[in-house]
Amino acid sequence: MTPNPLVVYETTNLEDAVRLLLETKYRRLPVVDNDGKLVGIVTRGDIVRASQLMKSSTERLT
Repeated sequence: MTPNPLVVYETTNLEDAVRLLLETKYRRLPVVDNDGKLVGIVTRGDIVRASQLMKSSTERLT
C-alpha cells in the first residue's frame, strides 16, 4: 500500500481529476470525503466511458 496516496475529494471537479490521471502514471484515483474516508474510485476507464456517453448524447441532439 502507498503510505500517502494521491486522492481526489468528492468535491473535486471532473476536469481536475482527469488532469491528474493524464499527468501521472496512475490509472485510478481514490475518492475520499472531507473526513478522508474512502467513498469510491475513479479510473481512466470511467473517464473514457463518460466521454463516450456524452459524445453519443450530443450526436443524438443534432
